[in-house]
Amino acid sequence: MGGRRRTPRGIALSPASASAVVKGATGAVGALLDLLLPRHCAACGRAVEGGRTEPVCGRCWASLARLAHPQCERCGHPRVVRDLPAAAQPRHCRWCELLPAYVRAVRSVCWVPEGAGGAVVHACKYEDWPAVAAGMARRMAATEWPQDVRDERAALVPVPLARERERARGFNQSTLLARALAPAWGVPVWDDVLRRTRTTEAQARLTPADRLRNVAGAFGTVESARPRLRGTHVVLVDDVVTTACTLNACAAALVAGGVRIVSYVTFGRARS
Repeated sequence: MGGRRRTPRGIALSPASASAVVKGATGAVGALLDLLLPRHCAACGRAVEGGRTEPVCGRCWASLARLAHPQCERCGHPRVVRDLPAAAQPRHCRWCELLPAYVRAVRSVCWVPEGAGGAVVHACKYEDWPAVAAGMARRMAATEWPQDVRDERAALVPVPLARERERARGFNQSTLLARALAPAWGVPVWDDVLRRTRTTEAQARLTPADRLRNVAGAFGTVESARPRLRGTHVVLVDDVVTTACTLNACAAALVAGGVRIVSYVTFGRARS
């Protein structure tokens, strides 16, 4: 009998089932790639644990040299000096002396370059790993702040990078940190209010006195942004603070432009 052949029909899947199949296949392919071509940590170079999607391994995040508690309520610097009895502990925080009166609070996640913090910062800034900034920002978001800072902070302002450095690097790490931090804190990023007025040397190679001279008057506010800045409490964002010279220079420019109070947040803090 000569009838027409019946064309085989595929198995019909609901949208939810199809999505589950695709997700399962994607996971299997990812696991196979992790086995055959393991990803390596941007900070230490060792293989990243399977299932992790960020470029820094869990071992490095766990080995950050975090600032100890208790900390100064204002500057976030550890208050206890090892091997000194309570009666001999310093009554005044020397790190606070670095800050102008209009700086309300400062917080940092970890010491650099000790622990893995220095390697994390170096990978982000100098080894073309901008994706590292997301993990840095998550840890910055978890820092503890006075209630008035949490209530008043109006925006995050990244420290501007020299134009030629940003062009060579392809990004400003402070802007990446601010953009990743903003959703966690529920505040906007104002990356258009502060500018560099002149080129400065890299601070890392300079003495504290030279750092101060290097950045004095190097920042200014954008004229059109001043109505937005007037009377606000903003948080400056940078990757590392050492003597606070750069942050203080930025804060001075913001206050001159109408800001009322400034706070600072960084991922790393260098011992000074």
